[in-house]
Amino acid sequence: NEGLRQVKHSLYGLLNSDLWVPSQWLPPLLKQFKLHAEVAILQPHILDYKKQSYFEYAGAAGGFIDQYGFPFCRGRILQNLEQDTGQYDQTRAVFWASGACFLIRSEVFWKLGGFDSDFFAHQEEIDLCWRAQRNGLAIYAIGDSKVYHLGGGTLRQSATKIYLNHRNSLYLLIKNLPSKQLFATLLVRMLLDGLAGVFYFIQGKWSYTMAIIRAH
Repeated sequence: NEGLRQVKHSLYGLLNSDLWVPSQWLPPLLKQFKLHAEVAILQPHILDYKKQSYFEYAGAAGGFIDQYGFPFCRGRILQNLEQDTGQYDQTRAVFWASGACFLIRSEVFWKLGGFDSDFFAHQEEIDLCWRAQRNGLAIYAIGDSKVYHLGGGTLRQSATKIYLNHRNSLYLLIKNLPSKQLFATLLVRMLLDGLAGVFYFIQGKWSYTMAIIRAH
C-alpha cells in the first residue's frame, strides 16, 4: 500500500519478485481494460518457470473458492498441476486473481481501501477480490497473456507459512461471509483444520500442528 501511494497511474501492475514475464505479456491485458469498463482486475495465466508447459500453483488460470473457504484454481487442485494445452485460454470471469501477478485499476484499489494489512502475507489478494465483487466489479483471467513463476521464492514452506495460510483463510471468512453462513462454515473448518493438524502430527511435523492451533 505504501509503495502504490507513490505511483501516479490509472493502472497498477503487481508482480512477485520471483516472476518472469515475456515481452508481449502486457498488451492483451491492456486491451481488456479498454474494451470492458466493468473489469477491475485482470490476471494473466501463471505457468511454472521450471516446467513451462505446466500451470504454477500460485494462481494458474484464475482462482475460485469453495464453500468452506479453501482457494483453488483452474489448472490446479491441491498439489495437482495440469499441463497447459490451451484448455483454459478463453477469457472468463474468476473469483480471485493471484497476487503473484495481476493488474488493477488504481481508482478501484483505493476505493476498496487497498490491501488489508492485517493479513500481512497470503490471501490478501483474495480478500481484495472478494471486496471488489461485493461492489459489483468483475475479475478476469486472460489466457492470451502468460507469465512464469518460480514459486516459493518469497516464503518457503515452514510453520510460519502454515500459520499464515490457516489464520488468513479463517480471517477471510470472518470478514467476508454473510453472518448467517459464518457459524456453520467455521464449525466445519475447525474439523477439517483439526484433521490436517493430526496428519502433520503423525508425520512428526509438530511445529506445523502447533501453527494450526495458533492460527485458530
